Amino acid sequence: MASWSRRLRQHFGISAPRMAVRTRLPWWGRGALLAALLAVIAGMWWWGFDFGQIFGGFNRKEVEARVMALETEASKLRVESVALRARNATLESDIAMTKGAQEGLTRQATELSGENAQLKEELAFLQKLVSDSSKITGLQIQRLAVEPDGEDMWRISLLVVRGGNPKDDFVGHLVAMATVVPPGEGGQARIIELPGEEPALARALALKFKYYQRVEGRFRVPPDTRVTTLAVRAYENGQAGPRAARSLTLPLR
Repeated sequence: MASWSRRLRQHFGISAPRMAVRTRLPWWGRGALLAALLAVIAGMWWWGFDFGQIFGGFNRKEVEARVMALETEASKLRVESVALRARNATLESDIAMTKGAQEGLTRQATELSGENAQLKEELAFLQKLVSDSSKITGLQIQRLAVEPDGEDMWRISLLVVRGGNPKDDFVGHLVAMATVVPPGEGGQARIIELPGEEPALARALALKFKYYQRVEGRFRVPPDTRVTTLAVRAYENGQAGPRAARSLTLPLR
């Protein structure tokens, strides 16, 4: 009994230990407090990070603004670059067209200059021909020429003149005999009759004039051959024999 009484006095007497009464928070309250504490810690960390960057010479907001400005400028420059490329392509096309037109005009000017010189020469020849018409008797073939004109093609040109004081037109045709040989020595020569072997040349060799007629035409030769001689005869319709004849021999090269 004494032992039991002593134990009671130790727990409930003056010497008994102190007892504290605390209110226990629910789980959601403790969670809210923990979340608030974490938010405060994160805010302090973020605030310290920003200020640390500013104090260290790096301002994130200023850098972001600068990046946005550079992106805007880069987008604007890309648009201008596309426009300049299109403009450059247009200018190059215009330059090419202008250059082609200039080359065409230069070529035409050269051709016209050559034709002008040829016309002046022919004019001088015709003036002389008119002044000497009384000296020309019958029909004559003058200014006979033949020269290469492209691959396996040759050009023939001549002037048929009629002297005196004719009253009617001369109507007839020309017949040409071209001798062609292959390059080198010992080649077999061949004679080409025109327009017999070139029917398309018949119209160019037809004659109908009163005082003179200029004749030009092209004919084909066998590959790897060249013309060495050309003989031309002028016939009047209804006549068996030629009224004029002329031959030309080309120098060997």
